[in-house]
Amino acid sequence: MNIHDLQRDFVAYAISIGVDKIGFTTAAPFTELKNRLRRQQELGYQSGFEESDIEKRTEPLQLLEEAQSIVAIAVAYPSRMQNAPVGKKGARRGIFCRASWGVDYHTALRERLALLSAWLEERVEGIRIQSMVDTGALVDRAVAERAGIGWSGKNCSVITPEFGSYVYLGELITNIPFAPDQPMEDECGDCRLCLDVCPTGALIEGGQLNAQRCIAFLTQTKGMLPDEFRSHIGNRLYGCDTCQTVCPKNKGKINWIHEEFQPDPELAKPLLTPLLTISNREFKSRFGHISGSWRGKKPIQRNAILALAHFKEEAAVPDLIVLLQKDERPVIRGTAAWALGKIGGEQAQAALHEAEVMEQDEEVLAEIQKGLQFFY
Repeated sequence: MNIHDLQRDFVAYAISIGVDKIGFTTAAPFTELKNRLRRQQELGYQSGFEESDIEKRTEPLQLLEEAQSIVAIAVAYPSRMQNAPVGKKGARRGIFCRASWGVDYHTALRERLALLSAWLEERVEGIRIQSMVDTGALVDRAVAERAGIGWSGKNCSVITPEFGSYVYLGELITNIPFAPDQPMEDECGDCRLCLDVCPTGALIEGGQLNAQRCIAFLTQTKGMLPDEFRSHIGNRLYGCDTCQTVCPKNKGKINWIHEEFQPDPELAKPLLTPLLTISNREFKSRFGHISGSWRGKKPIQRNAILALAHFKEEAAVPDLIVLLQKDERPVIRGTAAWALGKIGGEQAQAALHEAEVMEQDEEVLAEIQKGLQFFY
C-alpha cells in the first residue's frame, strides 16, 4: 500500500462528500493540553459536559490501542441569515447561535465520518478506526490545531483562514500511518477584542475559558440561572456568538456553502411568547433536528422568559402569570416571577403578591420576593 497515494486520494474523496478542510496528525499524546486541562479542573472552569477522564482526552492510544494517526475534518457553517425576521414590540424574538442554525452538526459530521471510514475500510486490510464529533473523548479543537486545520484563537475557537471560526470539527483515529500536516502559526497577534467584549468575563485570558461563566454553557443549564448572569443573556435562547462576531478574522466569512446548515429563519429567530406554552411533541417536531434542542425544551423556555424580561415585554405579562400560577416546574415558575418583576406593572405586581401567599416551593418563593423588590 502506497500511503502517499492513499492519503492524496482520501483527501480528494473527503472534499467530494462535503468536507471543507482535512488535516492529519500523529496519535502522540497531547501533553501540553493535559497540563491545561488539569489546571482547568483545579480552577473549576470545566462545564461538566466534557469527558471527565483527562487521560482519555489527551491519550489517543487509550481510545485505540493501535492508533498511529488522527484525521481531523472541518465543515463550514453560515455566519449570516438570509431574510432574517425582525422582532418588535408585541412580537419579540429570541435567537439560537449560528452553530445551531441548520441540521444538527453531530448528525451531519457523523455521516461524513462514516463515509470516510467506509472508504478507507474498502482499501486497507486490517484497518482500525474510531470516529468522534464533539461528545467524544478527544478535544476536537486540539486535534484540529495540531493537524493544521487552523490555529487556536484567544476565544478558544479554532480559526481557519478560509472560513474563520465558523467550522464544525470532527476526527478519526486510525492505525494507518498518515503523514502529519504542520500546525499553523497563531495569527491573533495583539488583538484582544474577544476578551474585552465577553459579556460575563468568561474568557479569563487568551485561550483560557471559565465555562461556568460562559453564556453558551449557561443557556444549556436546566436550573435557575444565577442572578449575576440574567442581565447578560439578552435574547439568546441557546449559545452565544459574541466572541466570534467581533473577531476580525471572521470578517467577510459568510460560508453559504452547505444547504443542510442554512437556517429556517423562524426557527433560528423564533417568536418568544409561543415558546412559553409549546408542548413536548411540538418542540421535538419543530426543533428536534437542530443541535440547540439537545437539552430539551425547559432551558429554552427559561431563556425565553429571561429574554421577555430583557425586552420588558408588557404583552407577555398574562402568559407569564399563567406560568407562575400553573406550571409544574419550579424553575419556570421562579423565572417567570423574576421576569414579572423586571417587566413591572400593576397586573404583574398583583400576581406576585398572590403567588407569594400560595407558593410552597422555597426557591420559587425567593424568586417571587426578588420580583417584588423591583417595585420598591
